Amino acid sequence: MNHWDVKFNTNEYVYGKEPNEFLKEMHKNHPFSGEVLAIAEGEGRNAVFLAEEGLDVTAWDSSKEGIKKLKNLADERNVHVNTEMVDLNQADWTKNKWDEIVCIYGHFDSELRHKVLENVKESIKPGGYYVSEVFSIYQIPYESGGPKIEDMLYDPQEVLEVFKDWKMIHFFMGEVERSEGNFHSGTAHVIQIIAQKPV
Repeated sequence: MNHWDVKFNTNEYVYGKEPNEFLKEMHKNHPFSGEVLAIAEGEGRNAVFLAEEGLDVTAWDSSKEGIKKLKNLADERNVHVNTEMVDLNQADWTKNKWDEIVCIYGHFDSELRHKVLENVKESIKPGGYYVSEVFSIYQIPYESGGPKIEDMLYDPQEVLEVFKDWKMIHFFMGEVERSEGNFHSGTAHVIQIIAQKPV
């Protein structure tokens, strides 16, 4: 059982059942269509929301318990989400496959993060989007969740450098209020991004 299996091995949805507020707001203002990949999706609240919005959603997570709860939530909401148990260290990324890739609080060490972001760029179709909200390197003193190791957090300069050749639809770094289950609650310091791949 990995760390996330232990965390998710409870009847309670530890990050809640409702989607991330930024993702919800973003889809209201920028309604997308097509095939979406949600990475590091956990218990499924965001993937299920996207499926409810009419998108063809695939969710990746490394936790068997997370995938199980995701499927239960999808059944509860009467939607279908394709699920794959995926370790991002060994993920099979397909070039130009996805209309949108979503990463909500997917935190990895810097080596894996760099690899994931480069693969994300390759896997999104021309004209497609990367959408993300993650904790910034300034999150450590906050008590609202996230890793307490700087290497696991996102540096705004790193994110902007990775997507410098994409169209930046939205970029924000700063404080937000979040109420997402027991582990994301209160004022948080985040980075939000919506970036579009050149056609």
